[in-house]
Amino acid sequence: MTDLILALDSTTRIDAIRIAQAAAPYIDAIKIGYPLVLAEGLGIAGSLTGLNLPLIADFKVADIPNTNQLIAQQVFAAGFSGIICHGFPGPDSVEACVQVAHAQGGECYVVAEMSHPGGAAFFQGGIAEKIAQTVIDTGADGIIAPATRPERTRILREIIGTKKILSPGVGAQGGDANAIAGLVDGIIVGRAIYEADDPAAAAAAYSDILKRKN
Repeated sequence: MTDLILALDSTTRIDAIRIAQAAAPYIDAIKIGYPLVLAEGLGIAGSLTGLNLPLIADFKVADIPNTNQLIAQQVFAAGFSGIICHGFPGPDSVEACVQVAHAQGGECYVVAEMSHPGGAAFFQGGIAEKIAQTVIDTGADGIIAPATRPERTRILREIIGTKKILSPGVGAQGGDANAIAGLVDGIIVGRAIYEADDPAAAAAAYSDILKRKN
């Protein structure tokens, strides 16, 4: 089964709640990043908990273990159920996020390779593969891998096995939901839903694609 995850990068509480409520019947989780949290604070999680959808904090945490631990503690205390961190600071930094997430009954995902064109510059040459192995070694729940480069995501799938893959880049960045759905556990769609004139219809269209693939 491939889930549909809304990347909710609105910058006002009113818009975020409106879009999330409209899309909620068709999505399986909401990913919230810096744009919304910097505008409205971590408390935005509390405003969305009534939708009964998992909330993933996409802060791409990338610091020393102690700082990662402190960030993760704040994330889960605010009501999030998952966190995304970077793998390049090393396995001890990843493990700090994993330990907090699992202590709170949540999940931790590690960025193995990013979805924008520049994401291919430094995450390849074996780096993404090493990060994927770190997920196995630290007990993290899965990786973030690009829908825009399905061939790379297939390679990373071979490394992580049954661990989850959440895949951004579908929609505005050019990733094809049909091409990636059967390979990953969740596709992440942002602008193609939250900037749509009718977010509910946009979310429903992606949901229909996944239903046909699942």
